[in-house]
Amino acid sequence: MPDVHFSNLLIVVAAAFVAPLALGFFPRLRVPAIVVEILLGIIIGPSVLGWVTPDLPVSILALIGLSFLLFLAGLEIDVHRLRGRTLRVTATAFVVSFGIGIVAGLSLKGGGFVKSPLFIAIVLVSTSLGVIVPVLKDSDNIGSDFGQLVIAAASIADFGAIILLSLFFSGRGSTDTAGKLILLGAFALLVVLIALTIAGVERSRGLSRVLLRLQDTTAQIRVRGAFVLLIGFVAIAENVGLETILGAFAAGAVLSLIDRDQTMTHPEFRVKLEAAGFGIFIPVFFVTTGLHFDVNALFASVSTVVRIPLLLLALLIVRGVPALLYSPLIGRQKALVAGLLQATSLPFIVAATQIGVQIGVVTQASAAALIAAGLLSVIIFPAAGLSLLRRAGSARHMGAAAAKTPTAAMPVITVEDRQLCELGRARAQPV
Repeated sequence: MPDVHFSNLLIVVAAAFVAPLALGFFPRLRVPAIVVEILLGIIIGPSVLGWVTPDLPVSILALIGLSFLLFLAGLEIDVHRLRGRTLRVTATAFVVSFGIGIVAGLSLKGGGFVKSPLFIAIVLVSTSLGVIVPVLKDSDNIGSDFGQLVIAAASIADFGAIILLSLFFSGRGSTDTAGKLILLGAFALLVVLIALTIAGVERSRGLSRVLLRLQDTTAQIRVRGAFVLLIGFVAIAENVGLETILGAFAAGAVLSLIDRDQTMTHPEFRVKLEAAGFGIFIPVFFVTTGLHFDVNALFASVSTVVRIPLLLLALLIVRGVPALLYSPLIGRQKALVAGLLQATSLPFIVAATQIGVQIGVVTQASAAALIAAGLLSVIIFPAAGLSLLRRAGSARHMGAAAAKTPTAAMPVITVEDRQLCELGRARAQPV
C-alpha cells in the first residue's frame, strides 16, 4: 500500500465545512459558498499560508468532485423546456454569443493578454447553471416564463461550451477536427443506446419492485446506480479520446431523461444525489481549485492584473448582449436581468482552465485571471440581477396601488356623504 497521509485532506474538508457555516452567520450576505471555498483554498494553499499541498487523496476527491459537479449540471437539463420558440431564441443567442466571444478573444490576443482566441471564446460563452438556479429559486422566479427561459439558455450554454471544448481542445485522441467529430458522433450514439437500454430495463416490473424495496435501505440502490452511470460515462469518454467532463455531463443529462417516474416512488432521489455531491465531493474540488490558484503569477505584472476587469467585461458583453434577443418574450428589463445572470460563470471556467494549462493554450497567469473574473462574476452579476428584479417588482406594485388609489381630482365619497345628499333631496321635495 502506498504511503498515503490524510492530513492535507483533513484541512481541505475542514475548509469546505467552514465556508458555508461562516456564511450562515451572515444571511444577508448573498455570496455563494463556492466563492468562499476557493478563497479559503487560496489562503491555506502554497500561495499564502502553505498549510496544504494537493497530494494524492486530495487530488482524487477533487477529480471526483469535478465529475460530480458536471454530472449535476447535466441533471438540471430539462429537454421538455428546450423546444419551440424558447429553443430557437436561446440557440440563436448562443450562436451570437459565440461570435462575440471570437471577436473578444481576437481583441484580447491583439492586446497580448491571451494565446488562443478560440479557447477564450469557448470559456466566455459558458454559464454557471448551478449558481443561477438557486438565485431563481430564492427570488421565486424558477417557475416563471422568465426563469424557464434563463434555465434553457444556461443549459444550452453549458452543453455547447463542453461540446466545443471537447471538439477543439481535448488533450487526448485525434488532434484533427474531423477525427474529433467522428469521436463525438460515436460517443453520442453510444450514449443514446445506453439511455434506451436503461429506459427499457426500468420498465420491467420485477426490477421496479426490487428498486423500490432497496432504494431507501442501506443499499441506496438508485444512488449507486447513478454513480455507476457517472463513472461509466467518464471512463467511456476517456477511452474514446474525449474530455472526462463531457462524459460526466452526458451522464447527468441521460439520467435527467430516464428519471421520470410518474408514480413518484423515489421523490428524494435527486436530493440524495445533491447531498452526496455538494456535501462531500464538490466542495473538495473548489477548495482544491484555490490550492492550485497561483497568486504570484496573477500579481507578477500590471498587465496580468489588468486582465481581470477586461475578462469580467468580456463575460458581460459576450453573454449579456445576446440576451437582448429575449426582449420580445419577457420584456426589455427582464432581458437585461437575464443577461446579467447568463454572464455568471465559474465552475466551467475552473475546469476549462485546468485543461488549457495542461495542453499549453493558456498560461498560469491567464488561468488565474480567468478564475478571478469568474469569482467576481458570481459575486456581482446575480446580486445586480436580483436588485433589478426587485425594482421591477416594486414598480409594478406601486403602479397597481396608484391605479386603485383615488386622486385629488376624484374626491372620495363616503357613506355619510351619500346619506346627507339623500336627506337634502328628501327635504327639497314638496309636500
